[in-house]
Amino acid sequence: MATLVQAVRLALHYGEEHLGVTDIFGEDVGPPLGGVFTATQGLKTAWNSPLDERGIIGTAMGIAYAGGRPVAEIQFCDYGFNTIDLLKVAGNQRWASAGNFDMPIVVMTPSGSGIRGSLYHSHSFESWASRLAGWKIVMPSNPLDAYGLMLSAIVDPNPVLVLLPKALLRVRGEQKIPGEPDSEEELKARIDAPIGDRSNWKPRWPDVQPYYVPIGAAALVREGDEATVISYGRTLPLCIQAADHLAHETGKRCDVLDLRSIFPYDWKAISASVRKTGRVLIVNEDTEVTNYGEHLLRRIIDEHFYELLVRPRLIAGKHVPGIGLNQVYEQNTVPQLPLIQDALRAVLTEEA
Repeated sequence: MATLVQAVRLALHYGEEHLGVTDIFGEDVGPPLGGVFTATQGLKTAWNSPLDERGIIGTAMGIAYAGGRPVAEIQFCDYGFNTIDLLKVAGNQRWASAGNFDMPIVVMTPSGSGIRGSLYHSHSFESWASRLAGWKIVMPSNPLDAYGLMLSAIVDPNPVLVLLPKALLRVRGEQKIPGEPDSEEELKARIDAPIGDRSNWKPRWPDVQPYYVPIGAAALVREGDEATVISYGRTLPLCIQAADHLAHETGKRCDVLDLRSIFPYDWKAISASVRKTGRVLIVNEDTEVTNYGEHLLRRIIDEHFYELLVRPRLIAGKHVPGIGLNQVYEQNTVPQLPLIQDALRAVLTEEA
């Protein structure tokens, strides 16, 4: 099975060949590195930009206005903070033109903790991004969804921000991408650049097929009647583990919703699950003050107050200036499995 970063690379290749992608660019995106996480190795339209995030966003907008379909990378989402004003401008272009001018840009960027990136390479970005009106924001938790969301982002006429959870980039999926080779070793041999001299290396792309994950559609990855768990990105697999553990321990099974899209989000799926269970836990790793999960919490309370059996809860990252390099600091700054298990147990066992 492909890793998440291999899935992104395959999607970008499919985009070049079949969906009209004209430029894939950013810092170290082109040869010889092919991206700091290798997401762009071997892609024929990949090129290296200057170390200038504002220039990257501005260039992407210019390419789109000229009729191109660019995919730009901000090397780490932490440096997306340099571009907030331009992201806002990109988001309002279709609205300001009454729909007469499309803005088909994709910006992908690694987000979140999990690689001991310390202060400048560990931020989460989805809460900030959710306030960028005009943008669609997606965050996959597995390779197949990463592939499908990237293809949907490429063909969308709106600007789309693809947040890639750093901690999951090397994690293999449980479902094959359509057209992916049967052997993991074969896939690696065909699309992963060798270490060392790459001057004569060329990828041998498999014949991957189209697979679209609709932007705005959540996935129900576990099903139950006792509680609703809502998450995405790095914390989604932890929520699955917590739900499975407590199902074994208590016999109580939960709905686990993988949002996949931060905006637009699947309120229909959230609402149906909350109405069914009456107990809610929301989990992400962005900082807890003005957290995106707080918006979901507010809407759940507004629209389902009389259907809630116990108080809904949000588990999020600590409101600190950054994450320390020491692994103990990182582990204790953002939610980990034991904390999620304890919170879910409390939601399940609190008397109505």
